[in-house]
Amino acid sequence: MRMPAIRAAMTDWWPVLIGLVILFVPTFYDLLRGSWSTEEQAHGPIILVLSLWLVYRQWPDMMEKSKDRPIAKFGWVLLLFGLLLYVVGRSQQITAFEISSFICIMASVILLKKGARALRVMWFPIFFMLFMIPLPGTVVTMLTMPMKMAVSAVTEQVLFWFGYPIARNGVILQIGQYQLLVADACAGLQTLLTLESLGLFYLNVVRHTSSFRNIALALLIVPISFAANVIRVITLTLVTYYLGDAAGQGFLHGFAGMVLFITALSLILAIDSLLQYIVVKRAKRASSDNMVKL
Repeated sequence: MRMPAIRAAMTDWWPVLIGLVILFVPTFYDLLRGSWSTEEQAHGPIILVLSLWLVYRQWPDMMEKSKDRPIAKFGWVLLLFGLLLYVVGRSQQITAFEISSFICIMASVILLKKGARALRVMWFPIFFMLFMIPLPGTVVTMLTMPMKMAVSAVTEQVLFWFGYPIARNGVILQIGQYQLLVADACAGLQTLLTLESLGLFYLNVVRHTSSFRNIALALLIVPISFAANVIRVITLTLVTYYLGDAAGQGFLHGFAGMVLFITALSLILAIDSLLQYIVVKRAKRASSDNMVKL
């Protein structure tokens, strides 16, 4: 968008922006001081920033495709629902309701200002914001334990294959003289969802033309996330084994999360490169077959 178009857009949208700031700056401030400051929910501000960047990135396309389009009256229903969620969430301190209200109000404003076609353009940034919503504690507890057991078991087998003196009792790993408890943050559901969101963000940004490449990478994000969790626990276990318990605990709070995301991103890029190689090989083979038929 050129500067005059940007100024015109701001003139049209500034009341909406002021309203959103008044409503949700206190909410996000409380989240930054509260749940978003914990390791389990530390991905929240990252998701918010990336979502807003995606909105900015797709804004010109939305404005272009929604010219002279009728507004969607369903937006009023969605707006009222979002405001109700906000009132209940803010008054009762229900974080999930407050974040959900932000998403609903964002979607309703787009519907009311630019119509359904504009929302279709912005569907991914709106969908991506859902990863900010914390899951209910009962769901997290129910699904986290099997995931921790699986990560612990794989970690034990891998290190045993490499000759390390390791044993496992549930989610407790014994390596040498040290015992390590695989915590929720090391192999929990929230970690998996964070890595899943990272993979989906990568897919949306690169926008491959090959359907095979997109679908295959999307399906592989879950095992990639699991593998990244395993590598994180293996790294922590080896740091403890070689440098002691104090070093392991320091590593856990200082660099384990960084190792997790660097590992996940590296695996995504590596798998994507492999898929690109497969797609190119298939295209060359198809081209050769067509030349032979001619």
